[in-house]
Amino acid sequence: MQEVIRGLLRGAKRGVMTSKKGRNFYKGNRTGSMGSHTKHGNYVISLDKVRTFVVPDLTNCELKAYVSHRSDKFKV
Repeated sequence: MQEVIRGLLRGAKRGVMTSKKGRNFYKGNRTGSMGSHTKHGNYVISLDKVRTFVVPDLTNCELKAYVSHRSDKFKV
């Protein structure tokens, strides 16, 4: 523990760990698993684990995608 504190006070020598750096290190990208491996080396996708996005119908929507910072402020 002392070594960690001492290293933080002196400044870290290593930069940010990315997926391109490091040996035997896989950073990943937070996607999670979508299936499982079989004993034969194949990969089976489970539809229960696949992410699906439900988007409502926005054909007659009056809202805009972005709001300008210059717009007037109003009270609701």
